[in-house]
Amino acid sequence: MPLAEKFIVLPFKKTRGQIVPGEMRQASSAASAEKIATAMSARHIGVAAYSVQVDEESGDMSSPKLIIGFGETADLTGN
Repeated sequence: MPLAEKFIVLPFKKTRGQIVPGEMRQASSAASAEKIATAMSARHIGVAAYSVQVDEESGDMSSPKLIIGFGETADLTGN
């Protein structure tokens, strides 16, 4: 199971009183993810950038680590 580190940005929205993730965007690096999240932060209730481990065979993501977050977000890291 070969793993690769990827960088993603998730905007968050409120649905039925719950904070839920919107459409995920990929970034090429941690710095790029931070820049995208910063730019999106004015347009969303919350935005977070993460580094994740991706199983290259199945596409499954695991081990999210928060790079930067703005506003209201859901905890994906399990902390």
